[in-house]
Amino acid sequence: MKMYLSLFLLLSLATGCATNRHTARIIFDTDMAPDYDDVGALSLLHTLADSGEARILATVSSNQCPTCVPCIEVINTYCNRPDIPTGGPRKDAPNLTTWHAGARWTDYLPMHYPHQTPTTAQSEDAVAVYRRTLSKQPDHSVTIVTVGFFSNLSALLASGPDAFSPLSGTELVKKKVKQLVSMAGKVPQGREFNVYADAAASQTVFSQWPTPILLSDFDIGEQIRTGKRLVESGIKGSPIVDAFSLCLPQDDPAGRMSWDQTAVLVAVRGASPYFRTERGKMTVHPDGSNTWEASPDGPHEHLLFQMPIPQLTQIIEKLMMR
Repeated sequence: MKMYLSLFLLLSLATGCATNRHTARIIFDTDMAPDYDDVGALSLLHTLADSGEARILATVSSNQCPTCVPCIEVINTYCNRPDIPTGGPRKDAPNLTTWHAGARWTDYLPMHYPHQTPTTAQSEDAVAVYRRTLSKQPDHSVTIVTVGFFSNLSALLASGPDAFSPLSGTELVKKKVKQLVSMAGKVPQGREFNVYADAAASQTVFSQWPTPILLSDFDIGEQIRTGKRLVESGIKGSPIVDAFSLCLPQDDPAGRMSWDQTAVLVAVRGASPYFRTERGKMTVHPDGSNTWEASPDGPHEHLLFQMPIPQLTQIIEKLMMR
């Protein structure tokens, strides 16, 4: 019996170590207000952290909307991670609230659920959160997933040495970041919200970012509709359910587009078996529009469907349900 118990403990330890080696180190950057797929994306990320697949290093807002950081903290607290560092932009970033009519989920969540920071303006500078967090991580280990504007990332690249690191922002990113995964753009061309909302920042990031960039573009999330199961679950006291319940009926009761959830999924688990990728280069123009040029030597990749959409939809919705 002792031999079997010892063997079980050794196997458990080995499995645990293997899991830890493959745990994705994630910084989540979100505009958390105009749309509510950000809520589903952050819920999905916490589910993957619960399973040991992800370690959430920080959660920052790229939006100056006063309730963005409070909403992020509401979800972190509800998911039993109230101490995850949060931050917000200090300047040159959009200030946009929800575009959904009626009850405003961005006001409702902070009014009904616990959080620490009163307003986004009172949060820590997102660039400081980035620099402190990155400086503490192993080289080439961090995946940044951005599902909002590129304001923070542009400011990070422009940052200089400080108490956290003697490196410039670009040097720090090159040293510590493994990849940037983003919900952004349209392929082969178009004008997508996350890109044009801060076109100057988007131009900077897509022309100067020193690590690989993987894109989940508009057409990917548009075809994946989730949230119906959340609304019909009957779960009470959940900010995630509340946000979808307030908004989904006025959009499409069958489900909301899942732009941000796809970015989080591939940031943690990788593209396969859900998607395949095409390499190329995304160029952002001054008006915030973009063009995509396929090239095997390009610095960017974008997702293409591989798994049937209904099957992928079920996987994403199940992870959102936690």
